[in-house]
Amino acid sequence: MTGKEYIDRADESLDAAYEAPMSLAEYVDAVLETPQLAAHASKYLLDAIEDAGTRMVIEEGEEKERYRFFDDPYNDGEHAILGNTEVLNAFVDDLRSIAAGRGKDEKIIWLEGPTATGKSELKRCLINGLREYSKTPEGRRYTVEWNVAGAGGSATSMTYGNAAIEDEDDWYESPVQAHPLTVFPDDVRTDLLAEVNERLDDHIPIRVDGELDPFSREAYDFLEEQYRRQGETDLFSAVTQPAHLRVKNFVVDVGHGIGILHSEDEGTPKERLVGSWMHGMLRELDSRGRKNPQAFSYDGVLSQGNGLLTVVEDAAQHADLLQKLLNVPDESHVKLDKGIGMDVDTQLVIISNPDLEAQLNKHADREGQDPLKALKRRLDKHEFTYLTNLSLEAQLLRRELTNETQVWDPETWDELETWIQEPLTISVRDEVASATDKELAPHTVESAALYAVVSRLDSAEIPTGLDLVDKALLFDRGYLMEGDERVDIEDYDLETTAEDGDHGIPVTYVRDIIADLLHESQDRHHPDLPVEHVLMPRDVLNAVAEGLEDAPVFSTGEATEYEERVVTVKNYIFGQQEQDVLDAMMRDKRVDEATVEEYIEQVYAWESDDQIENERGELVDPDPLKMKVFEIEHLGRFDEKNYDGNDPDHAVEQFRTDKIITALNRHAWQRRDEEFRVSDVNPKEIPVINTVLGSYDWDDIKRTYEDFEPGQWDNPPSGTETARLKAKALDNMVEMFDYTPASAELTSRHVMSQVSYRWD
Repeated sequence: MTGKEYIDRADESLDAAYEAPMSLAEYVDAVLETPQLAAHASKYLLDAIEDAGTRMVIEEGEEKERYRFFDDPYNDGEHAILGNTEVLNAFVDDLRSIAAGRGKDEKIIWLEGPTATGKSELKRCLINGLREYSKTPEGRRYTVEWNVAGAGGSATSMTYGNAAIEDEDDWYESPVQAHPLTVFPDDVRTDLLAEVNERLDDHIPIRVDGELDPFSREAYDFLEEQYRRQGETDLFSAVTQPAHLRVKNFVVDVGHGIGILHSEDEGTPKERLVGSWMHGMLRELDSRGRKNPQAFSYDGVLSQGNGLLTVVEDAAQHADLLQKLLNVPDESHVKLDKGIGMDVDTQLVIISNPDLEAQLNKHADREGQDPLKALKRRLDKHEFTYLTNLSLEAQLLRRELTNETQVWDPETWDELETWIQEPLTISVRDEVASATDKELAPHTVESAALYAVVSRLDSAEIPTGLDLVDKALLFDRGYLMEGDERVDIEDYDLETTAEDGDHGIPVTYVRDIIADLLHESQDRHHPDLPVEHVLMPRDVLNAVAEGLEDAPVFSTGEATEYEERVVTVKNYIFGQQEQDVLDAMMRDKRVDEATVEEYIEQVYAWESDDQIENERGELVDPDPLKMKVFEIEHLGRFDEKNYDGNDPDHAVEQFRTDKIITALNRHAWQRRDEEFRVSDVNPKEIPVINTVLGSYDWDDIKRTYEDFEPGQWDNPPSGTETARLKAKALDNMVEMFDYTPASAELTSRHVMSQVSYRWD
């Protein structure tokens, strides 16, 4: 595009976000037509979250509905909060209760959790989401601005800055985003809101409590006095005429409907809460014997967040301030000074690490005499934990290592599993600023993420026969395969405990370990190969485990415990690599879907004594030879001794009935709709069929390649079956699983080094 075209696009973007100012009457008409435009703070925040919609996810093995708002959709997922869906849903439930006035009005929402659990991402996600929602027609946010020029007063009487008043500059916006309906007297506003709520298609009515902010009240009172002196009888109409008052929409942002108190912010509690007096302005403005609220800065967190959201970040740094906030949710009021108060409408959220709770409990032994009891009663705590889902942790780790922001929203587990196992290429610059692409081989991110998750799981609550890796997989996809059978998490009676996700290896530690490995100049494990810049799963797992003892974030007990858990992860990842190599070696022997469907059709006909239609359209009996060949050659489950000629023995018959017919019937039943109709069922989507037909073992290799020698894999003699099979397998690994030639070589060598020990 040309420069002019980019300018035009920017114009269109701003035009879509802003409207021309309107009169108070026009605003009321707009609200009567679209009532949600007048929503109070907690309801507006709830509307913004719900407007983005929901999606289904699996966390801790359970299917949960998740609000897309927390995926940071307006910002391409850059600050998406991964996991913690139950915590976020509870947060939304609190907002719903607060917005409806159902007994939680006095509560301050408290989000607590260790570092790197998504709390800071929530703050950024709220800012992004509310900003973009306020740019949409249904999310417009409005306030008032005043102009007292021409009403007989001094020009400087309206300023809370040093700008000269002239023409359009005579207009001054409410510094605390005053709600336009607060201009109306209480009795009129009550009737107006009653009509608005009658037209509102929502079970949560709109509330607009409180009075005009002090700045706007000063303007209103000044105008009222001027027109009363002039003998004006319709005072409200005169004061609020378009020449003096207009309603404008604003784009929500930090300082403009969102107040953020950062950990480094300083000042007295009053300055941090609402702002400070500008003494030079007090001398310029006519204060009529008192402090003029137009000489106030309004740069405190409540002033900036009035009308929507107030966030106290790293609240342990502002523990002294929390007690000063008690009256805000109770009374929706805060004082600028002894004689000047301000009504506020804001949703209070405080964010902290666990150290705030220690501060709040320092007087707990005093029981009824605890001076912090009133504060603790008002705090509604929601605890963020470390991720306990492999797919979420893999996604988070990739985000930490790269600029990836896309939120994974797969259609199937197979699709998600592919993303988890994918390789990753990262460009690393050395001391002379030259860039080198370095590869994290397939399963490397998966291995690091799995190790972090396993370190966070409660080892005391594992069903017999399972290990921590099994628990991690159950939490991620909700089932395990036991042989040919799919067993769901409910069948294991496995539930999340308070210990799951409470502690463990944080993603930032793993990220730093990988970053250090990436800056090593070459592959340190295979100097005999022309292979550089490849990180393998075992490289990362060894480095993460070896660094635990010296890392200051872990106690001695934690380091020992986490180091012991690496073995199960290594075993699982090796199994994944081994299966990749097997599948690549047997790719040419894989059964096609048409052959699978033909076998299924033959088995169904055999079981029900039916006939099937052949390629010529003739009805014929099922072919016992075809079933036998399929079961021996493709399934590898049986051999000639299981058949009398082509007639199957009891073991084969039971396999066909239990593993094929029953599994297909069960899957078809699960796929039924509300009218008990069954949609098309793809046999290869059924776990039992997919496992039987899609997995191979070394017995299959022995049976298929009789002259294969795994001990020769590193340097196979030319012309041998091993050499031919290796060349084919490496090509297939690159094509099927996105290995590079280097990572395929290293992975296959690692697998064959273990296989050769047990080959004979």
